[in-house]
Amino acid sequence: MQSLNLSNRTMPESIDYHDLAEQIRSLANQLGFQQLGISAPHIGEHEQHLAQWLDAGYHGEMEWMASHGSKRTQPAELVPGTQRVISVRMDYLPGDSAMTQRLSERDAAYVSRYALGRDYHKLIRRRLQKLADAIQALIGPFGYRAFVDSAPVMERALAAGSGLGWIGKNSMLINRKAGSYFFLGELYTDLPLPVDAPQQSEHCGNCTACLERCPTQAFVGDKVLDARRCISYLTIELKGAIPTDLRAPMGNRVFGCDDCQLVCPWNRFAKATDEPDFSPRHRLDQASLAELFSWDEATFLANTEGSPIRRIGHERWLRNLAVGLGNANSSIPVLEALKARRNHPSELVREHVAWALQQHGISAAAD
Repeated sequence: MQSLNLSNRTMPESIDYHDLAEQIRSLANQLGFQQLGISAPHIGEHEQHLAQWLDAGYHGEMEWMASHGSKRTQPAELVPGTQRVISVRMDYLPGDSAMTQRLSERDAAYVSRYALGRDYHKLIRRRLQKLADAIQALIGPFGYRAFVDSAPVMERALAAGSGLGWIGKNSMLINRKAGSYFFLGELYTDLPLPVDAPQQSEHCGNCTACLERCPTQAFVGDKVLDARRCISYLTIELKGAIPTDLRAPMGNRVFGCDDCQLVCPWNRFAKATDEPDFSPRHRLDQASLAELFSWDEATFLANTEGSPIRRIGHERWLRNLAVGLGNANSSIPVLEALKARRNHPSELVREHVAWALQQHGISAAAD
């Protein structure tokens, strides 16, 4: 994506930035974004919270969270000349997905709602580029750089600062009219646009449903998540073996986890997306654990093309599914699926298959 150097440039005095901000909101809506907010490039207290979180080691193997120095917390250091951050959100909730029910179906595979369709990164990045192009058509060249869950960007803190919601006890950004099932994207820009007011108060109240619901008890306090215990981290970010004591609590969750969002009262206001690319693909909202475990690598690569699932690779996909099968009912399809993989070339897969078979009272070496 093309971006312009934001530093050492004088903006035309003839631009009405209040009017431009409203035009940008209208353009964002036309491009499929549900809301847009504008903030100064500062995250306030979130900088200290990040430092404390990193010092506690809660980021686990996500070393990229600790790299880049202050560029993560100081947008103008990451992109010199940044005066404003334009944050956008896009709903992703699939309609009629009945995913809550799937958690109680032990033989069914549960894939986080955000990952059922196409990878959102490219889609939102393309829309942000179109937004930048449209702004350029209005005022001529300007400085910008787009981000979608990429580079050292504190997107939730920036979005909260632009009025798109507040950081809930589950550390998610929550919007009073839309819950939390949405993606975020940003444009760092040198346009001196008027900023939007952040919400003056949070609206979680005394509710602790998200903290209590977490299957692995990953929350160590309000807004403080120990990622090393989080199922999303375990199934996506962790490269090695999943800690034995956390496997049973994972249940049938094989890619990500939505539990802290499923119980959030504000998600009763979440709206189903009408974006076709976010619709479930390859039966990921219906498939059984055994069915997905049968995918060879070629099938995995074909079925996850353009999907966020592909980033974990076939080996970790099988690792996650083996854990799910270990927690499933002791049925013939489940046991046969596990037995078929107990001599898999990957030591990582074999170890998790052996654990799963033991959960069903079967030795990994048995005939």
